[in-house]
Amino acid sequence: QEQLAESGGGQVQAGGSLKLSCRGSGHTFKNDAMAWFRQALGKEREFVAGIHWSGYSTYYADAVKGRFTISRDNAKNMVYLQMNSLKSEDTATYYCAGRRYYSGGVFTVGAMNYWGKGTLVTVSS
Repeated sequence: QEQLAESGGGQVQAGGSLKLSCRGSGHTFKNDAMAWFRQALGKEREFVAGIHWSGYSTYYADAVKGRFTISRDNAKNMVYLQMNSLKSEDTATYYCAGRRYYSGGVFTVGAMNYWGKGTLVTVSS
């Protein structure tokens, strides 16, 4: 059974940076596409960034392109999200998710196979 645990959330001022981490266990993730989603209070969960199992291809939502960077370390079963130039609208709970044996670039909530419990990011202006 796959398990994901996010960490690194917290409170930061607008313009600041945070790095989120996602640790996987109970499964070898090297063949899975991984992604970060977020959900703000009162809003639907939305895609933020995704990464191919190899790490060679990455995908971003327009709202974070140029500010966020997703990466992974398959040897450590880790996925990261480096967030720079944070804005108040980035405030949300951030979730790590995996899609088994997937090599494409489509990341939707319904397509992901397993999820972490989330980590809260609060950006104050």
